[in-house]
Amino acid sequence: MIIKLKKNIDEVLKNNIIEKLDNIGYKSNDVTTQYADYIIGVGSKEFDIREVGVLNGVEDIHRVTSSAKLVSRKWKTKETIIDLGDDIKIGGGHFQIMAGPCSIESEKQIETTVRHLLDNNIKIMRGGVYKPRSSPYAFRGLGIDGLKLFYKYCNANGIKIITEVMMTDQIEDMYEYVDIFQVGARNSQNFNLLDALGKVNKPVMLKRALSGTIDELLASAEYIFSNGNEDIMLCERGIRTYEKAYRNTFDINSVPLLKKKSHLPVVIDASHGVGIREFVEPVSLAGIIAGGDAVITEVHEIPQIAFSDGAQTLSHKEAEIYYENVRKTVRFRKDLKRF
Repeated sequence: MIIKLKKNIDEVLKNNIIEKLDNIGYKSNDVTTQYADYIIGVGSKEFDIREVGVLNGVEDIHRVTSSAKLVSRKWKTKETIIDLGDDIKIGGGHFQIMAGPCSIESEKQIETTVRHLLDNNIKIMRGGVYKPRSSPYAFRGLGIDGLKLFYKYCNANGIKIITEVMMTDQIEDMYEYVDIFQVGARNSQNFNLLDALGKVNKPVMLKRALSGTIDELLASAEYIFSNGNEDIMLCERGIRTYEKAYRNTFDINSVPLLKKKSHLPVVIDASHGVGIREFVEPVSLAGIIAGGDAVITEVHEIPQIAFSDGAQTLSHKEAEIYYENVRKTVRFRKDLKRF
């Protein structure tokens, strides 16, 4: 059960609501976000929720039986919109392209990429400064110094930054220089990290785990929301299956299902989803038709010399065609009755 409280509710009224739940046999959990105050009631006893809904201080009440309550569309039918400022929004009909290299490699690379994004009217740049790599001997990023360079060029040109955070003790140092914190697939169930990101007032893009289920992804998002941060995006980036013909299996089914089950925006990551450059565009376009709210795509001036993930990375020339076809597909989708 989700109880949305009225703004500036008196503590006496709040305690009355908690006492009522306790008498019914429900455990109460306080959740305060950047937008509202909630009480999450957990229990199994059947009762008329109007008994609680009529209490002073209650703005709204919904019965949600799933474990992922706050991220559920059962109580919030209106889609969440992530507002990054400068009229850059994701969700609720606002579509964005996020593009950039897998890894931030050098100042020159940042400058070249920013110029490419400006030329193509892309407002959000992706790029890793802390890289989780399968091999300990592979390039693992430039760290906080790389992020400061990243921020220097993007901030000067009105471009927002999305980059991966891997540890709780990185959040404070990164906070000033990041517009969206990315949680990678390997950290999708790092609950200490999710708890900590719930306490920051910056959007979080949460990737699906390597073999994670839909319910596990939503449960991870619930950790962030329940700790106080409502600005969450879910990212479908493919899952590990028995198929070896491509890097991962992009689960197109997940996109409409996530849109049905949750009010959170869904981001399409076809770069990791298929892992083969020539298939990034068709998989992205399929994800858009399925209902995606944004794409996040790896691009590099010369993918063949990229420090990481070159095989799935579009060249700048290829990316220009890709952006055009993504935008055409978004416009086409608007003409479909379903959307």
